[in-house]
Amino acid sequence: MAQDVKPTRKELMEINDRIELSERGHDTLEQKRDGLIMEFMDILDQAKDVRAEVNENYQQAQRTLDMARAMEGDVAVRGAASALEEHPEITIQSRNIMGVVVPQIESSRVKKSLDQRGYGVMGTSARIDEAADAYEELLESIILAAEVETAMKEMLEEIETTKRRVNALEFKLLPELNEAKDYIEQKLEEQEREEIFRLKKIKAKKEEEERAAAEAEAEETETATEEPLAADD
Repeated sequence: MAQDVKPTRKELMEINDRIELSERGHDTLEQKRDGLIMEFMDILDQAKDVRAEVNENYQQAQRTLDMARAMEGDVAVRGAASALEEHPEITIQSRNIMGVVVPQIESSRVKKSLDQRGYGVMGTSARIDEAADAYEELLESIILAAEVETAMKEMLEEIETTKRRVNALEFKLLPELNEAKDYIEQKLEEQEREEIFRLKKIKAKKEEEERAAAEAEAEETETATEEPLAADD
């Protein structure tokens, strides 16, 4: 890049402005990267807890379902499940975390009362109710896990993008700009030394010419003075 720039003071001023702007951008991006990493670590801790909760709720749901099948039979369990008329609803909104848009998932009608599940209370046992409760709990934890892990993914992608931009400024653009700045300053110094040397030569030549002219004038004056004296003799 250094060889492609013009070694002029105007170019030097423009490069200094770009260096200043790039350094400010670099500092801002570093702060954003560090802030994103802190937010990501908080979300990561939450994701670990949510994942553990999902696993625990899944194990519990499987146990209650197995118990209901053992006590009531597959036909009764399937009949209770197919009786459901109001299915859960999911609404996806968004929120902003340090410039990163992450989903915010709202759910409704996940947990239901006995009369909202559609199957006859008198025709089923508490085992089916327990299985329904467990799976509703599992579904809520899955929805929360989807929100947290999607947010974590979005945050991680933004962190990687910000890190690439920081590295591009720190290891590519700024070194190139500083190299170009040093090149221009070196060339300007060389030009200044050459100009000083040229001016000194001009001055020395002018002084030599003035000295020669003065000597010639002195000789002419001396000659003019000697001629009248020769005539008198």
